[in-house]
Amino acid sequence: MTATVDLQGDFAASGLGEELDQLDRELVGIAPVKRRIREIAALLLVDRARQKLGLATAAPTLHMSFTGNPGTGKTTVALRMAGILHKLGYVRRGHLVSVTRDDLVGQYIGHTAPKTKDVLKKAMGGVLFIDEAYYLFRPENERDYGQEAIEILLQVMENQRDDLVVILAGYADRMDTFFSSNPGFRSRIAHHIDFPDYDDGELGAIADTILGGMGYHLSDPARIALGDYLARRRTQPHFANARSLRNALDRARLRQAVRLFERTEGGVTADDLSTIEAEDIRASRVFAAPPAS
Repeated sequence: MTATVDLQGDFAASGLGEELDQLDRELVGIAPVKRRIREIAALLLVDRARQKLGLATAAPTLHMSFTGNPGTGKTTVALRMAGILHKLGYVRRGHLVSVTRDDLVGQYIGHTAPKTKDVLKKAMGGVLFIDEAYYLFRPENERDYGQEAIEILLQVMENQRDDLVVILAGYADRMDTFFSSNPGFRSRIAHHIDFPDYDDGELGAIADTILGGMGYHLSDPARIALGDYLARRRTQPHFANARSLRNALDRARLRQAVRLFERTEGGVTADDLSTIEAEDIRASRVFAAPPAS
């Protein structure tokens, strides 16, 4: 009788469905990213099935590159990926360690190696997420110590890839330049995933999720005002998708609180306390400047 593996049974038993469902709950939109994560999960599930049946397998390269603008969910997806890899047995602990250049690169001779090695020690058995990874490489500064961190990272990514997955993240164009200048990284990255910006409808749904989680909601005029806010904010510098939206909602809640506190007549109802009104949105300084033509 030919041996078989029940892939759907393995999927159910692994708990992968829980991780993928949580990803869907946590992040609105980014359908191409979610599809790619599911494809990687399927590949690893099949790789594990091949091992069970004694078929030839090569240790998969799992290091990744996440490119996209700020606030598009890269860190959240990295966290879910750590859980997926842990449930499939590709990492021991399944935790995420998130760092930037400052966590890896020292300011004087002899400082970088111990800093980088300490971070790697903390990340072993899980996923190391390096945001704005291109800042590790500063060719214009001959005395910069980023190259030392890069060499240590490359060595560990190659020699200990069965115990650590590294995810490099940042703007797409800068990451392309970084990989061109550091071909050792490009050769070790198996999966390049691009994170699209959220459209206005998706940001509106994210706003509902954020506010709903805190017991607030938008009035109908406030929803229109938020759409106007987003159209203007997109044209301004440093727009960071869901991150900028969350900051805007925090400020709207602050204005709502001041508005209610300064009310001189009558009390406030539960609905008053829970509703963000258009004036709480339109008081933003974003509306002080004319929208870009």
